[in-house]
Amino acid sequence: MKVAQNILELIGQTPMVKVNHLDTGLCDLYLKLENMNPGGSIKDRIGLSMIEAAEQAGKLKPGATLVEGTAGNTGIGLALVAVQKGYKLILVIPDKMSKEKIFNLKAMGAEIVLTRSDVAKGHPEYYQDLAASIAEKTPGAYFINQFGNPDNPKAHYHTTAPEIYQQLDDGVDAIVFGVGSSGTVTGMSQYVKEHHPETALVLADPLGSILAEYINEGHLSDEAGSWKVEGIGEDFLPSISDFSHVKKAYAISDQESFEVGRELLRKEGVLGGSSTGTIIAAALKYCQESTSRKKVVALVCDTGNKYLSKMYNDYWMLDNGYIESESHGDLRDLISRPYRSNDTIVMRPEETLAAVYQRMKLYDVSQLPVMENDDIVGIIDESDVLMKVFGHPEAFKEPVSSAMTSNLEFLDKTTPLEQLLPIFDAGRVAIVKDGSDFLGLITRIDLLNYLRRKDENQ
Repeated sequence: MKVAQNILELIGQTPMVKVNHLDTGLCDLYLKLENMNPGGSIKDRIGLSMIEAAEQAGKLKPGATLVEGTAGNTGIGLALVAVQKGYKLILVIPDKMSKEKIFNLKAMGAEIVLTRSDVAKGHPEYYQDLAASIAEKTPGAYFINQFGNPDNPKAHYHTTAPEIYQQLDDGVDAIVFGVGSSGTVTGMSQYVKEHHPETALVLADPLGSILAEYINEGHLSDEAGSWKVEGIGEDFLPSISDFSHVKKAYAISDQESFEVGRELLRKEGVLGGSSTGTIIAAALKYCQESTSRKKVVALVCDTGNKYLSKMYNDYWMLDNGYIESESHGDLRDLISRPYRSNDTIVMRPEETLAAVYQRMKLYDVSQLPVMENDDIVGIIDESDVLMKVFGHPEAFKEPVSSAMTSNLEFLDKTTPLEQLLPIFDAGRVAIVKDGSDFLGLITRIDLLNYLRRKDENQ
């Protein structure tokens, strides 16, 4: 095997794998594993293309500052290239992005500016507009502008599309992809029109984006919805976009995207991101609707490692209503970590306060039930630990029983919802029982999640 001289030589030439365990109807479905790029996504290709084109055009001086607005993956691709070439990088990111992406970018040395995800293009805090403003105000800065940069689609015209046809010996009937900055669709459209006009291009779009309606009905709405899938879907048409060869689109809900993404990992062993779930869901619909055998390619556009705290986290899926849980019509519906199913994170009286601190950090919780056998004997929260160890750090070695609250008040599972409010107002959590059996805790965020789910289901 060839030895690469630097990490940038590993961008592209990603593998292709055939789907074997999902329902693809009469078709053969192949996955282009863009999650195998060194930065974990298809955006590595455009990061390299846009920076090197700017260098060749003389737009970048040594040590220049690059600025971009991104949903995360373009930022990682740019960071990968920037660090190898000695550039500083400032990234403006909407606040709905996964924390894994943000941690990844910071670890690569990028400066992160978080901005609102609830505003549209034209608002000064919209991530692209804010990035342009920062670039304008920063001496010597260069605004990458992936949404208007022609070197974005060129990456796919010159690398992604030719690789697909080479891997399948030119026998490609359809390619399914998503659209974010529109580099992929534009590069694919231009390549396919010139070299393989018989290939169908199929758009996978999050429900709420304006693009599926634009493709299927020719209507460009000025009212976009919202979606939790990251990196694809738009509320406007980027200036570089070319949809002329795209004749069919599927609007896929967040829930279906997450479910199919998880199924892809479970059945095919492919760990893809949330947008991959959207794309595979659309590809399966296209395959199942086909009345003849076809070779279909779907892009696995990024790795699921960046979404472990979201779509691959059962608790996040439950809290957001994407996994159906049994409905009881009482307080059990609000318990996100039921004790009976071993989901509750607990402490034992003899464990140390250092163990409490470690468990709270690991599981991102601020209070824990203290259990003796199956009986709850106390609650310990951050305040209990803090009061015990402040000024006495050696107290971390003391047992949980020395700091826990043992004067407990319990609620029966049939207690009316309204009775939770005085408990929360007093700074406590609700401890729910069924007779003598401990069921679990209810916190403020559990109640908020429950109310939000009810609102979305009405």
